[in-house]
Amino acid sequence: MPQLLLELFSEEIPARMQANAARDLERMAREHLAAAGFLPEALKTFAGPRRLTLVVEGLPIAQADRKEELKGPRVGAPPQAMEGFLRKAGLTQDQLVERDGVYMAFIEKTGRPTTEIIAEMVEAIVRGFAWPKSMTWGTCKLRWVRPLKRILCVFDREVVPFSIEGIESGDISEGHRFMGDAQPFRVRDFDEYAKGLNDHFVVLDVEERKARILEGCKTLCFARNLELVEDLGLLEEVAGLAEWPTPVLGDMDPSFLDLPAEAIRTSMRTHQKYFAVRDPAREGLAPHFITIANIAAADGGKVIAAGNAKVLSARLSDARFFWDEDRKAGNFDEWLEKLNGVTFHAKLGTMAERVKRIEALAREIAPLVGADVEKAGTAARLAKADLSSLMVGEFPELQGLMGGYYAREAKMDPEIADAIRDHYKPQGPADAVPTAPLSVAVALADKLDTLVGFFAIDEKPTGSKDPYALRRAALGVVRIILSSNVRFDRKIEDQNGGVWFETFETLLGRAMGRLVAADAAPPADFMAKIAFQNALAEAGSRLGLRSFINDRLKVILREQGVRHDVIDAVLSDWDGAELSTNVARVEALDGFLKTDDGKNLLAGYKRASNILKAEEKKGWKAEGERGLLDDASAPEVQLHDALRMVEPALAAALAKEDFTGAMQELAGLRGPVDAFLDGVFVNSEVPAERDNRLKTLAAVRDAMGQVADFSLVAG
Repeated sequence: MPQLLLELFSEEIPARMQANAARDLERMAREHLAAAGFLPEALKTFAGPRRLTLVVEGLPIAQADRKEELKGPRVGAPPQAMEGFLRKAGLTQDQLVERDGVYMAFIEKTGRPTTEIIAEMVEAIVRGFAWPKSMTWGTCKLRWVRPLKRILCVFDREVVPFSIEGIESGDISEGHRFMGDAQPFRVRDFDEYAKGLNDHFVVLDVEERKARILEGCKTLCFARNLELVEDLGLLEEVAGLAEWPTPVLGDMDPSFLDLPAEAIRTSMRTHQKYFAVRDPAREGLAPHFITIANIAAADGGKVIAAGNAKVLSARLSDARFFWDEDRKAGNFDEWLEKLNGVTFHAKLGTMAERVKRIEALAREIAPLVGADVEKAGTAARLAKADLSSLMVGEFPELQGLMGGYYAREAKMDPEIADAIRDHYKPQGPADAVPTAPLSVAVALADKLDTLVGFFAIDEKPTGSKDPYALRRAALGVVRIILSSNVRFDRKIEDQNGGVWFETFETLLGRAMGRLVAADAAPPADFMAKIAFQNALAEAGSRLGLRSFINDRLKVILREQGVRHDVIDAVLSDWDGAELSTNVARVEALDGFLKTDDGKNLLAGYKRASNILKAEEKKGWKAEGERGLLDDASAPEVQLHDALRMVEPALAAALAKEDFTGAMQELAGLRGPVDAFLDGVFVNSEVPAERDNRLKTLAAVRDAMGQVADFSLVAG
């Protein structure tokens, strides 16, 4: 069938926008074609530095004739409703058909040529394309990411004629800006187009460009006995910068290798888009780099390498200056003082005030994770100091990391240095989670202070907007807690034997209190202390952070392949439990439901639950003890005895948080429940029998409900 080829050729498109632009082009094309009644056999888009391309296979030459049926107002409706419907349908009232008291309009539409629909589609896409940033140029009113130069649009090997803001459609494309003859060329289908681009030094497919870059880099490294430091983010970016990507290996001054490796890599990556390389025979980086040129130079890239080496030397000279200045004695105290003049948020005070809150929170968390309280306080107090350093001022990506280096230079405890370095982690799904107790305490304190602060001033994420990265912070909290099995709920006894409870909510309540005042010591009187704790818990609960964090837990579990109904069956009733406990419960339930015992017991639960719901609607209640009547049937006796065996064993397993064991105990109910439901008439005409049988089913439901809310599980 005929093929559509569309190319939107412009000045350079920023690399970061290309992938989304390709997706948006595909989505908009599908929507427009579907609205016209077309279902293409294949549709693919490409994005590159100077072009967006769309290829559609399997479109007909013209639309099929269509007959539309429109439902109008009821007979006797107000005249205004009838007039509006007639205008919409383009008919007169005598052309309508009455059906079941409603006027119907039947409209026959002759199919239009596909070229007309394509012309309208392309104009709608171009005018409605949502670039993150766009511009106008000259006298043109059209907005595009960069000036749009040419539109190639051919269908069935013929040009689709149209014009957008003076840009006429055609069958002309062009290749590389510098290589080749730089002359436009004519194409009439995708095969000619792809060949023409390749002949004119343009790699159309971004995946092919990435493969070409990666292969070229590894080949250069192999020839010099080096290893490439792979960077997928940088690979994505440079693949959008060059149409004919050509890796070039350059040399850097070896004296710069005494700088922190992260500073060297950041300077290469952020400012110059270079790949770093390492020497497998020694630790650390090698004095070389790889840049991606957009041309295949006649000299093999020697001039390109030399020029880039000079630029890199200038960058690294700046980094060396920052490194030397930052390492001068006493800089931590100076940096901390400067934080008094740095506003964290207008409603949340200065960065220095935030540091005090993090320090207090880290001291509270330290005992929960097995960290030294004094070290946790010190690490938290120093964690943000490097924000005032010259190096972090130039390379914000190195915050925390440079603080760790400077702490080691100052001969601080290595554990404190590591905690400073790692307290921002994890910063994304691929980032490592801190595991050392001291690092865990400071990282949790940092993230919880952020969450408490912004929730307290009602700056919560809404929809897709999350300007303060609170979802990322909550995900970090969840990952750290699960990795280190942090537990917040604990019982505390004072010297006089009084007992009170610390929970996640009391921790949040104290953190919230620090936003407006310094820590208030709990009262000495025991009853006043209990009231104080309850007030803290209530304040922490009001924030709504527990449910927000549980939502992030759901995201993590769903990414691991757990069904949403299985997650809800646990978190709906145990949303206040420890995260690690809930994960263990979810994993045990998920595994149980994949067994035959689990599937059959779930079916039995559903049957029992439906019977109980129907009777409870009629007013039945489970009152008094269940027992066995003298004339009880064998299935009743079997289920009664099974429950007597299961209930204490189930309680013991749950007390130990052995949820797998609890599921195994429930599995023992499968046979008796099936036999009971198949062999016993529950709604007996004898009131005592009916009541006792319903109590037995309620006992089954209650036993299973101690593990999860099985009513929320699909099946």
